[in-house]
Amino acid sequence: IRRIVKKSLKRANADLGVIQFLDSLIKAVLYIVLIFMIASGFGLDATSVVAVVGSAGVALGLALQGSLSNFAGGVLILLLKPFRVGDYIIEDNKGNEGTVREIQLFYTKLLTPDDKVIILPNGTLANTSLTNVTATEVRRLDLSVGISYTADLKKAKEIALQELASDPACLKEKEQDVFVNNLGDSAVELIIRCYVRNEDFWPARGRLLEKVKLAYDANGIEIPFNQLDVHFDQEVEK
Repeated sequence: IRRIVKKSLKRANADLGVIQFLDSLIKAVLYIVLIFMIASGFGLDATSVVAVVGSAGVALGLALQGSLSNFAGGVLILLLKPFRVGDYIIEDNKGNEGTVREIQLFYTKLLTPDDKVIILPNGTLANTSLTNVTATEVRRLDLSVGISYTADLKKAKEIALQELASDPACLKEKEQDVFVNNLGDSAVELIIRCYVRNEDFWPARGRLLEKVKLAYDANGIEIPFNQLDVHFDQEVEK
């Protein structure tokens, strides 16, 4: 039955999360049906079994309110679609983040960039705010780079813009900009901004940081580190 349902949903181009959720639900229902069949096979009256199961269900429902809220949360996630399987999300309550791998009956599994699996209750995801990083095809890339106060600011901006223009991942139809974001204690902070496709975000980020660093070194633009200059007067006895 599960195979038939999966194939039918795939033919109908159903969302992968819907397929996983319904598969978990059907599995649970079929186990309940199996228990009824086994009880009937031992000669137990079906009406008595239903009454016992009903009473047990009420008791379990009161004891497992959290699980029921997780089930309801899973239904809400599938109906409202704040995220889908394959999306990269950040759960704002605890800061958990990763790529959605499975939406099950009570829990959702995330795969982190370092290949760890995070299991989150559906009730938590349905009732707290979250950030869907990959909801759109394009993502803004902001790089923060500090340059020395004695460096040529206009030249530094021109070099950074050239690197953005020459990088294949930076979308040419979108805004590319370099501007001063902050005047820090030891550096002028520049924001180097462009837009890339989601799949290019991390490769482009590392590549652009390296290219800007090498270009600044080649042109004598210093990227300072935090330091403390101490000045003191020394009296010389005559």
